[in-house]
Amino acid sequence: MIVAWLVLPLVLLGQWTKADPGAGLHTWDRFSKLPYPGDKAFLYDVFPDKFMWAVGTAAYSVEGAWEKDGKGKSIWDTFTRGETRVSRGDVGSDSYHNIPADIRALQQLGVSHYRFSLSWPRIFSNGTKESYNEKGVEYYKSLIRGLKDIKVQPVVTLYHWDLPERLQTLFGGWSNPVVVELFREYADFCFKTFGSDVKFWITIDNPFVVAWHGYGTGVVAPGIKNDSDLPFRVGHNLLKAHAAAWHLYDAQYRSSQGGRVSMALASHWIKPSRTRLENRRACQCSLDFVLGWFARPLFVDGDYPPCMKHNLTHRLPSFTDAERVYINGTADFFALSHGPALSFQLINDSLRFGQTEDLGLRMLLYWVRAEYNNPPIFVVESGWYGSGNTKMKDSKHMYYLKRFIMETLKAIRFDRVNVIGYTAWSLLDGYEWYREYAIRRGLFFVDFNTPDLKREPKTSATFYSKLIEKNGFPQLPENRPALGVFPCDFAWGVAANSIQVDTTPTQFADPSVYTWNISGSGELKKVAPAPPMLRPRHCADFSLVLQQVSDVRRMRVSHFHFSLNWSSIIPTGRVSDANETLLRYYHCFVSELQKVNVTPVVTLWHHTGKLSSLPASMEDSGGWQSEKTIQAFADYARLCYQRLGTHVKIWITLNEPNDEDLEYAVGHQLLRAHALAWHIYDREFRKAQGGKASLVLHMDWVEPAFSFNREDVEPSNRVLDFRVGWFAEPIFGGGDYPEVMRNWLQQRNNIDLFNYHLPTFSKEDQLLVKGTYDFFAISHFTTSMVYDGVEDKYTFKDKLQVQLISDVTWIMSPRRNSPVVPWGLRKALNWVNSRYKGVPIYVMANGVQEDTARFKDSLRVYYLYNYINEALKAHTLDGVNLKGYFAYAFSDRLDPGFGMYGHVQEEVIQKSSLAHYINIIHHNGFPGTGAPQQQCTRAPVHKTGPDILTKQPIIGFLSLVSACMLITVCLVIYYTVKRRKLTSKK
Repeated sequence: MIVAWLVLPLVLLGQWTKADPGAGLHTWDRFSKLPYPGDKAFLYDVFPDKFMWAVGTAAYSVEGAWEKDGKGKSIWDTFTRGETRVSRGDVGSDSYHNIPADIRALQQLGVSHYRFSLSWPRIFSNGTKESYNEKGVEYYKSLIRGLKDIKVQPVVTLYHWDLPERLQTLFGGWSNPVVVELFREYADFCFKTFGSDVKFWITIDNPFVVAWHGYGTGVVAPGIKNDSDLPFRVGHNLLKAHAAAWHLYDAQYRSSQGGRVSMALASHWIKPSRTRLENRRACQCSLDFVLGWFARPLFVDGDYPPCMKHNLTHRLPSFTDAERVYINGTADFFALSHGPALSFQLINDSLRFGQTEDLGLRMLLYWVRAEYNNPPIFVVESGWYGSGNTKMKDSKHMYYLKRFIMETLKAIRFDRVNVIGYTAWSLLDGYEWYREYAIRRGLFFVDFNTPDLKREPKTSATFYSKLIEKNGFPQLPENRPALGVFPCDFAWGVAANSIQVDTTPTQFADPSVYTWNISGSGELKKVAPAPPMLRPRHCADFSLVLQQVSDVRRMRVSHFHFSLNWSSIIPTGRVSDANETLLRYYHCFVSELQKVNVTPVVTLWHHTGKLSSLPASMEDSGGWQSEKTIQAFADYARLCYQRLGTHVKIWITLNEPNDEDLEYAVGHQLLRAHALAWHIYDREFRKAQGGKASLVLHMDWVEPAFSFNREDVEPSNRVLDFRVGWFAEPIFGGGDYPEVMRNWLQQRNNIDLFNYHLPTFSKEDQLLVKGTYDFFAISHFTTSMVYDGVEDKYTFKDKLQVQLISDVTWIMSPRRNSPVVPWGLRKALNWVNSRYKGVPIYVMANGVQEDTARFKDSLRVYYLYNYINEALKAHTLDGVNLKGYFAYAFSDRLDPGFGMYGHVQEEVIQKSSLAHYINIIHHNGFPGTGAPQQQCTRAPVHKTGPDILTKQPIIGFLSLVSACMLITVCLVIYYTVKRRKLTSKK
């Protein structure tokens, strides 16, 4: 790290070797081959020493005072008075009158650099030095003095889109080469006046926007859109103006002032729509048209990219040899802008070349490194935005800022990109160009309705200041993988929503006799009547039972969790009408599991959302709200205990009944149904069968989106009480619903007239429900973040008045709103443990969805390792009484996308995750290298395991064939001997 920064001054001086044009083309191939999903994981690390942390603004966005103290009009003052404009930047954030407030904001952030722009018409009101405005110059001197007082270095932009209107009117603005010399004259004044205090200069901000959207699409000032060739003539002049300013500084000011000069180039990132080489070339061309348009002349050879020249031919102006030499090399560092600027939202689809835009800052940084031979890169604008009504809690802005900074860190650490600084955009809410005030990009909230436009730090400001203080994301002990093992009696399981059921007997269990019609079609024809069945039914008659048990045994798990189908076992709802064949099938399954030392964990009823899994008669008579259904469920539970309980030692009455869309009256009845079923087991079966019973609650974790104040935690606690405490408190707690739940719903009913009525427990029901558990079981898959604001109506929960979001640095799974957040499991387990101290806990289902065609399911491998490791931390470090972990799921056939067994037609395929899970089970966790082996006594596997059982039909067939052959041989010998005797007599 130290060596790298010793050479920084040389790099800043521009002494990097010449670029290899087109070298960036391999970027897409490189990143497609990085290990997934490990490469997407968050990087805990810090930035290099003396990394520059900055924040920025643009003059027209924040200064205001549009015609005060001698300031001339800019093209934006005119443009915003056009017929399509609604609001203007006349006041902006009023930074012109608020230097002390802006300085305080910078001090709060703790940045080392502040990027701001000079307003050309505030310094020269009509664009020329003859119109010098002393008060405007004094404003900038005062700002720079304020920065010096707090030891913040200025990064000064000469031109950020606000051309003096007089130059547009007289000369046509940047379309006229005369403005090149006028810009040089303006730059000369600025270097002379402010240069002794400025070490970083930006000549022109985002020339692509100026040329393409100012003089092409007309989206921004000056709003010209009639000449398709004009943007390229404007770009030509912008490059000449920049080069003129750079050479001026280099010749007259560099030696005395020691500063650096560059041009701020903005770019999108783009992904190939297909994996073919021509698509990558199209992406390369897209970047060349936006970024390379200006970067290649500056950093490569003084000329435009070949793709532009090929596509535009005569429309693109040409540089003379002398001009190419003059422009080439006129950048002391690569000033890169990235974010929701117009260069990202290309608007004109033609510049995408049929490919897809993306937010990949890390890949863009690497492309710049490859394409321009690793120049020092200063990210001079980066960030996101919130809606115009966002106030202090700007979650989207904060988490995108976190993402872009993390990608910058990865680019430095993993990709060896020479990034020297990062600029968050922006310091203040202000006028956001063509979006006006519809969005907010500031780290500080500006109340536009107050006379002094008061500034208040947003959560993004607090985040950024803490990040700067720590110089990145230092790894904490809780972020590191844990080493250790689980107890010897830890339950390793696999879960499935159901099992495959096929009650058709195998060919060896069929009592019928057949003839072979050799003269016809060759089909077998049953002979009637069939003789009586001579042997009793065996579990081997159900081939699917044996196959599934064999597959379970191969997983080396100690437990298997699956659900029964109530509506199939008792279609009418009356136990007298039970499907005996299906009950026998389930009995075979659990008994065969037990034979191979796999403990069956059986769910009586699995909630399936809107799809009813009740017997039809129950559904027709009111579903769970009917007392008849509650009693029928109790009868059904008793039947299952009777018929299967000898082999089942863990019972789940209800699996995931706590659906947040469920009516509270239905939830109340489900609690009663669970309690009745639990008491039946406790009174009638526990002593003889020795099992345990409880229910499984769905418990995805909910994290506060902001954790800077105590009140930030309240929304997440509210959600957890409504999601989990709803069912947990009556059973595991005091026998009633959470107080938070009752108070909140009462308040909502009084104020908003909503029909949120939480039932009341009678004393009888309270006694019935309370304590009906032997363990606490959860299913856990993902984590979301929550806060009490409104940002996206689609993920806003009106009943709870909370906004659900995801951290955009999380690894996203294919399943919508299901990011991979391993530490969420540890927090969920600790929540349960803190509420219900010492209760035995099972993670009854934990898994991730992945493409069923991916047998090398690397996302699931990553998921299992990290989630189980977090479970180990909860057990060994936090003292959680964790008794077992069940991976979800067994097979894609039953749980598409979640299985560790895949399928190609009838062939069963073991995915990579299966071997990985077996390895974790084999080691009983994550023992460290050289750690003594854990001594655990394992129960021996019965000799009649599935590997033998699954071969019984074959063995039977071979035995039959052997017997037939033996009889045939005996008959042949018998008749041969008899024939010889007859022959000898004759």
